[in-house]
Amino acid sequence: MAIYEIDPLSDSRWEAFLQSHPGASAFHATAWSRALRNTYGYVPLVLTTSPPTGKITNGLAFCRVRSWLTGTRLVSVPFADHCQPLFNDTQDGHYLAALLPGLLKQEHCDYVEARLLSSDFFECLEDKPSPSTAFVHHSLDLTQKLQTLFDRMHQSCFRRKIKRAEKEGLIYAEGSSDAIVHQFHSLLVMTRRRHGVPPQPLAWFRNLRDSFSDAMRIGVALKNGRPIASMLTLRYKSTLVYKYGCSDAAFHSLGPMPFLFWQTIQRGKAAGATEFDLGRSDTNADGLIAFKNHMGAVAKPLTYYRFASSSATPKFLSRLIQNRRLSAISSHLPGVLLRAAGSFLYRHAG
Repeated sequence: MAIYEIDPLSDSRWEAFLQSHPGASAFHATAWSRALRNTYGYVPLVLTTSPPTGKITNGLAFCRVRSWLTGTRLVSVPFADHCQPLFNDTQDGHYLAALLPGLLKQEHCDYVEARLLSSDFFECLEDKPSPSTAFVHHSLDLTQKLQTLFDRMHQSCFRRKIKRAEKEGLIYAEGSSDAIVHQFHSLLVMTRRRHGVPPQPLAWFRNLRDSFSDAMRIGVALKNGRPIASMLTLRYKSTLVYKYGCSDAAFHSLGPMPFLFWQTIQRGKAAGATEFDLGRSDTNADGLIAFKNHMGAVAKPLTYYRFASSSATPKFLSRLIQNRRLSAISSHLPGVLLRAAGSFLYRHAG
């Protein structure tokens, strides 16, 4: 069976296929690939068995990442929480899975990474890839009644804090204007400094906005007109995706993040969303995992798999970013330098 490479940004058949496939997510979308290319220069591609003249019936979405600092690799796809292979026929899936090990030599790359919600894709292979990173993935079923969703939330961690936020007069604002993007990014820089890691560049969020248009929204919690917490969501078909959140720690006692999530759930459900994808959490992020559990979300394992060459050092940059000394330095860098560090590092981290 022949394999074809297509450019998802110029081949309209890809987005048409995504609209018809139930497993397609915001991370498969051309909007996500376009934002990656415009921000970081990654080259998006889709591998498929569908010939150029016919309908697309399957596909593996990737980006080529070439970096003098971290090497060359194929990633499905950078900065996405997950990106399942898409196919309708089991035999097509087997063929696509068997293709991956050979891409190492074909692409002259250090590794090929697949970010899967389910590892069943590789069951047909004799030589399976190695797990590279493990996460916990959470999702919330929005088909339930609104009152049921609220009642399932933890009493002290969510419901009480939502009522506290309302009592304190927190105001919810939403949009994607330059002003709101700047408010969000200022809080993100503050949060990332608190965590000892550089922030993503402002250009990334502008490009997400420009690519997704109205399907990208930023919610902001305001106290007396001051932004104190914010979150960025993407809407793709009937799924609402929580991607980034940030806050001013001085106002955590007012419950701005539970307030934001509840506002987002209400608006998402009213707009017809049936699922709230809450993204991934590191397995050692006990606080974040508990927070999502307390929202009433369902948790499942999420594992990334890699076919890697013997000389690959795929975790170099993640070790660098998480280094304690770098974290201590990041926590004290002036805002301008912290932003510059993020603009430099994330280009090599995909």
